Order: sequence, then structure tokens, then C-alpha cells
Amino acid sequence: MPRQSRAEFPPPAFITDSSSLAALCARLAAEPFITIDTEFIRERTYWPELCIVQLGGRDEIAVIDAQAEGIDLAPLGALLANADVVKVFHAARQDVEIFLLMFGATPTPIFDTQIAAMVAGFGDQVGYDALVSALTGAQIDKSHRFSDWSARPLSASQLSYAAADVTHLRIVYEKLLERLSRDNRADWVQEEMAALTDPGLYRADPEAMWLRLKLRPNSRRQAGLLRAIAAWREREAQRLNIPRGRLLKDEAIPEIAALAPENAETLARARGVTRGFAEGKSGASLLTAIGEAKVLPEADLPETLMRADRDGPKPSPALVALLRVLLAAKSEEHGVAPRMLASSDDLDRLATEDAPAVPATKGWRWRMFGEDAMALREGRIALAAKGKRVRLVPLPEVDAAVGRDPATPEEPAQPLG
Repeated sequence: MPRQSRAEFPPPAFITDSSSLAALCARLAAEPFITIDTEFIRERTYWPELCIVQLGGRDEIAVIDAQAEGIDLAPLGALLANADVVKVFHAARQDVEIFLLMFGATPTPIFDTQIAAMVAGFGDQVGYDALVSALTGAQIDKSHRFSDWSARPLSASQLSYAAADVTHLRIVYEKLLERLSRDNRADWVQEEMAALTDPGLYRADPEAMWLRLKLRPNSRRQAGLLRAIAAWREREAQRLNIPRGRLLKDEAIPEIAALAPENAETLARARGVTRGFAEGKSGASLLTAIGEAKVLPEADLPETLMRADRDGPKPSPALVALLRVLLAAKSEEHGVAPRMLASSDDLDRLATEDAPAVPATKGWRWRMFGEDAMALREGRIALAAKGKRVRLVPLPEVDAAVGRDPATPEEPAQPLG
């Protein structure tokens, strides 16, 4: 069957009842792949509030009203779990998180066109609009980007806007598959897709939330207080289903830790903490968490980040800068987004550790970047400019370039004075 253009698709169906949804999912279960997107709101809640789900099949597009009264979304959960149907997303993480919360499992198998595009030479975290334009020539209507998708009724133009997110995605997916197959990179993408289906990726550890604040406590006891306050905030925000920043702003956490309050009066002195909060149920539970942190044994307290920085190896800024140039050169040479090869933390570890356990030391990343990164660090190669490009130069060539026989040892330096 010839591929349909966007104009040849019928108007999207708007699904608001359980029987229509079950029939739709049964039809889509027979297809090799479907495209998926969601619209949700999260400004007022901790957990995302799903509003609509867009599904694209070979011959039909549907917009599912996830908030329709009495609708049973179980057939959608079964479709997402169907191992015979590839679920195609663009920038999948938030969508996958929603489905994990709703159905208790991540969709599988999945394909993220944003990740695939980074491997296929479209740059770092390319947006959906830009990718659609590059691969299909279509332009995305942006007029409803900031719609309140929880408001009803939805207009015809809103439904058309939502449907476009999965209509163009079918062609994007097929074209990316062609490129990946042509360049023998399909297996590379599969490694990334497998990581996206790990439920642990979407479950924040409350005990680790303090690390995101990047504070520098002066003692392990203070670090323990910071950890306890940040962990309390995460759990309380989840319980109340409100954004963590609305419950307690980031800048209030170190102030509360410094005060180490034992009562509501002292807690209320912290910037951003109202007396009503301090004297209420949330304030009382926060004081309990602080009290428990104060009496933790020393062995149960976290290391301070200052101590970890002091005790750990410090990467040479110059060496990290060289590795960053190599990363940019390899990205340019192979048409792969730099962050697909190595992160900033990876570069620090490559610069300091003899056997860094980072993705760049394995598989295709090792062949494309990691092997040369280690050779650069060990002095076996150098970087040089040739024309408008950066090239790798074995060190004997460097020695020859400065007029020295690589087999001849350097003369000892002459003493000064």
C-alpha cells in the first residue's frame, strides 16, 4: 500500500468511551509499529496529570480523552505492553513516566526518534519540529503549544494540532530507520532504547535528592540534615501531589539545615517558611525528620561533597579541554551528537581514571571515541589542525614536525643561571 501523505489521512477520531478505545487498540495491535504522544499538565501537581493520548496507525489517527468520565484505559495498557508492536515516541521520557505510573510498567519495545536522530547526525536533542521539517518538509502548527489540555471541550483545531504529533512521526520513524540501516547503526540505537524501558530511570530516590542541589556542607552532620530535609520534601510533595518547589523552595533547604530547628518557632525563622507552614502538619513532620537526622550515628551520615572533591582525583582542566576538542572532532567526523558519545562527567573520569566505567569505554562508543580518548590521555596521539579540520597525529609525527628524531632521546634541560 502506498504511504499516505499528511493530507490523505482522515480527520483524527476523538475517543471518549471504553468500547471505542478497545476497538481501536485491537486494530492497532495488528500493526508492526504505532506512534504515540501525550498531552499532560504538571504545573499544579507533583504527578503528571494525563489529559489526552494520541495514537497513530497506518490508516488512522486517534486522540483519546484520558479524562473522559468512566473511560477504561486498560486496553491502552495492553497495547503498550504488546511486544509485537513497536511504540514510537519523540523525546519519550515524560510519556514513558506517565505510562509507568498509570500501568505499573514501561511500554515495550519502544523507539525514540530524538535519540535516533542524535545517532543519525541531526545534532544534540533535536526538536520534533526541526526533525519533521528536515525529513518530511512539513511545518508544525505551533498555535496550541500552550493549550490547557485539561479544559473541555477540545476544539477541532486542538485535535488537529495533537494529531500532527503522531502523523508526521510515522514518516520520521521510517526515514530514520532507513538512515540507521544504511549506516549500520541500528544496533547502537537499540542499546539506548533498552535503557529507556528501565523503570528505575523514572523513580527518583528521595534520599539522593539533596545531591541535585549541589550544596557544599561543612560537615557530615550538616550533610545529613540536608539529605533529611530534601528527602522529606520529596516524599511530602508526593503525598500532597504538589510541586516540590511549591512546598519548599530549594533555597530554604540550606537555611533550615543551618538553623537545625527543634520547634515551629525556630523553623518559621527560615526564609521562605511561613508560620502557618511551621505550625501545621507538614511543619511537624519536617521537624520530626530533622530530629531523626540529628541523632543518626556518624557511620550513617553521608560524605560531604567537599570531602569527596578533596579526596578524589582532580582532572586537569587542560586535559579535559583536549578531550572535549577530540569529542567535538569525532562528533563532526561521524555525524553523532557529542552527548551520545560522552557527557562532561565522562570526560572528567576519562581524564583521571585508569579504567573508567563509562559508556565511552564500551561497544561502538569505544571504537568511535573512547579508544582515541585514552590514547590522547596516555600521550600516544596528539591533536593538530589541518585546514579547517582537527586530525589525530601519532606522536612520532609530532616529534618529526618539530625537527626531532623520535628515536633520539631529548637532551637534558640546561640548568638556569
